[in-house]
Parts: sequence; structure tokens; C-alpha cells
Amino acid sequence: MAGSLSGLGPPGVDRAWSSAAYEGVARDLVAALKFRRLLPVADLMADRIHWLAPADLLSGTIVSVPSGRLRSMRRGFDPAGELAGALASRAGLPVCDCLVRIGGGRQVGRRRGERIGDPPAIRASGVAPTHTLLVDDVLTTGATVSACAQALRDAGALRIAAITFARRP
Repeated sequence: MAGSLSGLGPPGVDRAWSSAAYEGVARDLVAALKFRRLLPVADLMADRIHWLAPADLLSGTIVSVPSGRLRSMRRGFDPAGELAGALASRAGLPVCDCLVRIGGGRQVGRRRGERIGDPPAIRASGVAPTHTLLVDDVLTTGATVSACAQALRDAGALRIAAITFARRP
């Protein structure tokens, strides 16, 4: 697995960072978690993030990018939620489960233009943490992260960083 990727994030995010490019072993680990239900992989992913992330980035309150309700029910778990929980325990940060996906915008298997043109509908279920660390497994087009950032800002977040295990180069 290659080194980290950082820089400006998708619209609405102040900063984004990923621990690896979404290829090779990193891609295999994401697939093992999401599609083969190998939940211990979330711990490996969180370890890598915790070891490599800039120290100033690992602050605030962790909020995971929500899965769709039906997808979570089918899987029996939420991959981003598992990763967020594992990272929170390593970094000693609180978790706030304040985002809800309310339909539309399925992203898996869609082309870039489709993802950007039809992002998921996401809302906050309450007041958002002022300083938020948004966590997901993969950053591809940034459409989902941007939708989450908008919902968080609408609910009161002032500073939003996004951190993912992998990022499509």
C-alpha cells in the first residue's frame, strides 16, 4: 500500500486525507469489509489511519458517512460506522451518529458523472459537532462527502475534515 494522500477536500470540506490509494491491497481490504463482512478488517484500516494521519487531523468529534438504511439492513452492519468506531477508540475521540441517508443517490457501481449529478440525500438528525472529523472507507468523486458536509454545516458544524482509508487517485 502506498503512502497517504492529502489536500483540499471535496466542496464543503476544509481538509481531506486518506491513508492509501484505492488500488491493490487497499481495494481488497475495503472489499473484504464491505462485501465479505470481515469486520476485523475495520480494525486494520483504523490502525493504518491512526498511525499515518497527521496528528492535528485526528481531533474533534468523529461522524461516519451513513450507509443507506436498506443496504445496512442487508449487510447487517455499516462499514463506515465500523471504521469510525475503531478509529475513535484508537484516537480517543467521541463519536456522534448524527447523519442519516434519506434516499436516492446510490453511488456504488455508478459512473463519475452519475455520482456527482445525483448525490445521496443526507440530513443531520440533530445539532452537529462544531469540529467534525467525517470518516468513510473510500473517497471517490467526493459527492457523498460533500452531501454530508452540507448537512453538517446546516446543522451547525464550523470545521469539517474528512478522513478515509482509501482514495481513488
